[in-house]
Amino acid sequence: MPATRPSPALPLSPRDIVRSGLCIGCGSCVSQAVGSPARMTLDRYGHYRPAAAGQWLRTPSERFSRTCPFSPAAPNEDELAAELFPDAGLPHSAAGRFRAAYVGAVTQDDFRARGSSGGMVTWTLTELLHAGLIDGAAHVVATEDPRREGLFFRYRISRTEEEIRAGARSRYYPVELSEILSTIRAVPGRYAVVGVPCFIKVLQLLRREDRLIRERVAFTLGLFCGHMKSARFVESFAWQMGVPVDQIRAVDFRWKDPTRPASTYTAELTLHDGRVERRDWWNLVDGDWGAGFFQSSSCNFCDDVVAELADISFGDAWVEPYSSDGRGTNVVIVRSALMQDLVDSGIREGRLELEPVDGDFVERTQAAGFRQRREGLAYRLARRTTGLQPRKRVAPTSRGIPFRRKLIYRMRGLITTWSHRVFWVARLTRRPQLYIRWARAAVSVYHGLAYSRGRLGQLIDRLGLR
Repeated sequence: MPATRPSPALPLSPRDIVRSGLCIGCGSCVSQAVGSPARMTLDRYGHYRPAAAGQWLRTPSERFSRTCPFSPAAPNEDELAAELFPDAGLPHSAAGRFRAAYVGAVTQDDFRARGSSGGMVTWTLTELLHAGLIDGAAHVVATEDPRREGLFFRYRISRTEEEIRAGARSRYYPVELSEILSTIRAVPGRYAVVGVPCFIKVLQLLRREDRLIRERVAFTLGLFCGHMKSARFVESFAWQMGVPVDQIRAVDFRWKDPTRPASTYTAELTLHDGRVERRDWWNLVDGDWGAGFFQSSSCNFCDDVVAELADISFGDAWVEPYSSDGRGTNVVIVRSALMQDLVDSGIREGRLELEPVDGDFVERTQAAGFRQRREGLAYRLARRTTGLQPRKRVAPTSRGIPFRRKLIYRMRGLITTWSHRVFWVARLTRRPQLYIRWARAAVSVYHGLAYSRGRLGQLIDRLGLR
């Protein structure tokens, strides 16, 4: 795919990326700031951003420019995948390079029941540990005391099966890598790291630059991704359930009920007094994932849905009959030979129930995500006239995109931007209803555009503007 037009002069500083709205908050820059008091902090909107006294934020660096995942100086996913997986076959237009792809779930023990989907991520980590291939697994877990830590989730390196199993489930919450990268550099061993596509890209960029990271990050496990949410997503759910945020002890974004379709997301909040509150996402004003509430601005400029640079990637099978199966079903993409051996062994021994599929099947399971990051990305790039122009595999264009789709993409952008701002004002003034009323109105307009049954959608159709 063609690259976008050139960006301003390089090298770049961390502040350049932050000011351009391209910082995902991964923490890679902070992990490389040796001798500087740099750290990752949550900004007023609940996204991680680098912070430091002195000139560090403003100082351009060629190394930083090459290792920031959204830097126009960093190689794109096609270039990196060709280096990483030269024997994995020619790239599929959506799924990238891969050896094999599957749909199914773990049949061994209770991996499937304890996971949000088919249990494959946790199973793979434990297999690597039992085989002696890793000494630790870096993945996202719930914090033990959210009130004390000020966070509900964070990265941790787990070294036992019990610790790995505790990290099962989906986490729609901001996290960052600086702490675990520092640990990996300080503590010898072989590690597997689980992450969303941009985090996996960070790891692969660092492995190119840093011999220690290259030697110690032995495996990467990718998660299919729609976008990164801010920390305010949890707070909004709490407001709408009538729960004080400081009383929440645990959050489950996808409470699992095998009797209901897997696509029916239910949020569960467990309070310190033992009470449990549940609400289906569709009964929450910002529960429509596609609308873009609390999304990181950098996610508008991502073109990787399936973690194309990971040794193995996992997602949900959002096609029938799998999306109606409340037990959860994984889509799995295998890129490395060792991961292929691991999966083949699990299938042979009856511990995995996986059926081979092709790249087109994978694309169908994530159809909305690919539309947003192909057609939608092309339109957003064409409209971007200020700041750094990220280096993407999609050419900027608005040609051939139906008018209605353009309105949908623009409405998503408005919701992304203003959900942060309105929530911040509502939080500051302690008026939750200010945000809730705004969100209800915003999602009503979005649904009117996105679905023909809405009055706005019907009007556009009648005017022939589709």
